[in-house]
Amino acid sequence: MNGIADTENNTVVRSYIISTLKALEWHIEVDEFTDKTPLGNKRFRNIIATKDPTATRRVIMSAHYDSKYEAKYPDNQFVGATDSAAPCAMMLDLAEALNPLLDQRKKRVDGGVEEDEDVADTTLQLVFFDGEEAFVSWTATDSIYGARHLADKWANSYLSPHDKRRLMGTQSTELTGIEHLILLDLLGAPQPLIRSYYLDTAWLFDALASVERRLGESGAFTYGDEKGMAPGKWTSYFMPRSEQRVNFGYIGDDHVPFLERGVSVLHLIPEPFPRVWHTLKDDATALDIPTMRRWNLMLRVFMSEYLHLRPEDAHPPKAARRSTSELG
Repeated sequence: MNGIADTENNTVVRSYIISTLKALEWHIEVDEFTDKTPLGNKRFRNIIATKDPTATRRVIMSAHYDSKYEAKYPDNQFVGATDSAAPCAMMLDLAEALNPLLDQRKKRVDGGVEEDEDVADTTLQLVFFDGEEAFVSWTATDSIYGARHLADKWANSYLSPHDKRRLMGTQSTELTGIEHLILLDLLGAPQPLIRSYYLDTAWLFDALASVERRLGESGAFTYGDEKGMAPGKWTSYFMPRSEQRVNFGYIGDDHVPFLERGVSVLHLIPEPFPRVWHTLKDDATALDIPTMRRWNLMLRVFMSEYLHLRPEDAHPPKAARRSTSELG
């Protein structure tokens, strides 16, 4: 990726993300601002992609698209494959895979045949944060520039009343319309270990673990000669969750400004971090293709179930497809 904030490469990465999502006809907003850094004022640009901007609620899938600054840049080309090119790629895959299902749901809603109005009024939003990495060292002011700005902006962006809005008696902001913020980081290396950090999203953590179990048992993770993905051979990415455990605490990341403002967060980050973290070895060789594919499959099914999509409508059984073609 190599998209250090306020550099030409950052512009290239941003343009690719935007063009990919525009081709899928998502609504794009670029949240642009200037902030003071240890290296002087820098320009940052968050990318906000929304499938249905008319929806009153949204679930957010997010990651940062900037990469780490090295003092000898551009001689030191930190790519940031796991940190965070791979998570961004997973989000683009999710948008492409779910796009036809989201379109079909919108048609059902517009046609008055969607049974669950609450579910129909929740859309998927993708947020690509800029400026997650520190320019010198991680502090409260030298880190997560984009997330801090956007959380503050949304907390102070008040919405006009809406007849579908469920927040009666309160003044709604852009933040109150967020059902959950799901943050992906440091993914793509083999065999990550993910833990549940927050009690209020333990059910989401369990739901994703359930998706993993069902896909794994069905053989969906099988990939070429990779033995470790076969049924009965794969190992879970999710650490067992204790019902007695209180909130575990958190790792500093883009979710923190939202968490501090009461947004429900699911943080998907491996612990320990990949061995290549913040080194020049965090390049394409750090990524494991079967692992990347497995994450893509899990996120597709997880979000389809969350949004009550109907993949069977887009992919009818083969027998049904044959009979339809024969009738033609």
